[in-house]
Amino acid sequence: MKINKKLLSVGIAALAVLGLATGCSSKESKESSSDTLTFWYMGDGDQGIKSIVDDFTKETGIKVKIQSIPWSSSRDKLLTAVASSNGPDVVQMGTTYMSEFVDAGALMDISDEVKSNDTLKTSNFFDGSVATTEFDGKYYAVPWYTETRALYYRTDLLASVGYTEAPKTWEELSDAANKLAERGKNYYGFNVDLGEPTFGFMFARQNGSTLFDKNDTPLFNKTEMVSALEYLDSMVKSGAAPSTDLGLDISQSFGGEGIIPMFISGPWMIDTIKDKAPDIDGKWAVAELPAGSAGNVSVTGGANLAVFNSSKNKKNAVKLIEYLSEAKNQTQFFENTNSLPTSKEAWNSDVFTSDKLISVFGQQLNNSEPMPLMKQWDEITQDYLKSWEQIVSNGKDVQTAMDELNKETKDLLK
Repeated sequence: MKINKKLLSVGIAALAVLGLATGCSSKESKESSSDTLTFWYMGDGDQGIKSIVDDFTKETGIKVKIQSIPWSSSRDKLLTAVASSNGPDVVQMGTTYMSEFVDAGALMDISDEVKSNDTLKTSNFFDGSVATTEFDGKYYAVPWYTETRALYYRTDLLASVGYTEAPKTWEELSDAANKLAERGKNYYGFNVDLGEPTFGFMFARQNGSTLFDKNDTPLFNKTEMVSALEYLDSMVKSGAAPSTDLGLDISQSFGGEGIIPMFISGPWMIDTIKDKAPDIDGKWAVAELPAGSAGNVSVTGGANLAVFNSSKNKKNAVKLIEYLSEAKNQTQFFENTNSLPTSKEAWNSDVFTSDKLISVFGQQLNNSEPMPLMKQWDEITQDYLKSWEQIVSNGKDVQTAMDELNKETKDLLK
């Protein structure tokens, strides 16, 4: 994928002018060229990764300095490193950051290592995660952890309307949702997530949309996406889904009487439900997404591991990435942080096979894709949310709204 470099260049130049390009200390520079690897780990604290990295040092003798960087400041930190050519050896890259920093030449092409190393070969990982590491036929990272979305549902309430298992198709989803909404005023069947920017695009893909053609021309106003949004809008209009954010926490919406007994979300909601809604223990489950005409593709997110091009210690940097990519270490990282492994082999561990809730996400990952890897994607999704609000709140015609969004997106990409 070709990305316009102008915006990135402006960002880097602005940092240099402000003097931020000196943000990496001379100490960091010295260590990056010594036998000690520097590893930029995104998050608040390094508790989740330190024990695994310490084991790497014991096994290889290679020392690693972990620098924990909050996600909120990670992009600025990375831009500074690009501008100064003085970054870490190994860096954790959010999947949505990849295209920007590959385009800037910040990340090492590790295609040879990926193809020759049994641990790093792409067949070890879920396709959706691998897709976030490949640009123009070359690999610039290795998938590390991932996330996807599945269907949460109240088994007791679904059974009361004739569903002994989760809906498997769009038709079953809307049928169950409408029947559940018939329980009375202020009761619904399904949550059409009004604030999730990937929600409509995910359903569009399930209906056969590729979102963009091979020339990166948007296809938002084509039948596949328009009819998918009409499907979602129909549940809002029928009262099967709320038309506004109800402002309820999970114990009120999903727990208790189950005001909203079906919703789509990620694995982080498992512990939240257990903690906040213990009254429904044994009365809820997780299932793969219901399928549209083109399947039940979900959304892939997460983070990758990459080598910064400015590294003076690339060989050992690849060794660290290889170690962190091993199935046993990805499993340990999950146990430390609840971050799902990208390694298919890791999912054969008892940690996952014995947990019928989390194992569903492993199944869904076999049919999950990242959102388009382009710098402008965040802005496109915000424009989409504005369009969707006009449809839901003001009754705007879906085709008209998507015609306008398609034009806005074309103009943006120019």
